[in-house]
Amino acid sequence: MKNLSFACSFFAALLLAAATPMVAAQTPVKTSDGRLTNAAGLSLYVYDKDAANSATSACNGPCAANWPPLLAQESDQASGDYRIITRDDGSRQWTFKGKPLYQWSKDQKPGDKNGDGFNDVWHLAR
Repeated sequence: MKNLSFACSFFAALLLAAATPMVAAQTPVKTSDGRLTNAAGLSLYVYDKDAANSATSACNGPCAANWPPLLAQESDQASGDYRIITRDDGSRQWTFKGKPLYQWSKDQKPGDKNGDGFNDVWHLAR
């Protein structure tokens, strides 16, 4: 009985360890120099006009053309501080700690953070 209990515990630990990387791999966010980036290393931003945990984005239409949302694929799943909301157009967007995540159309290469402080309402996601 002792061996069966150990085997079950060991198997459960293996399953948990195997599942953890799969969830993390579905979140297309990285951390670089204390800021969040997308998979390509471009800075991510939050918008002051987005109410935390409201499950909505205040940046749609022309705003979203300049500040593209960090979109989630249909197969992506929320994990930890990362959640997914449905935008006005029906697309899905990643959030971090309740705030939708965006990119800035003027950032061209990893490390750019040209949108930080823009109009005093856009800030690097940290």
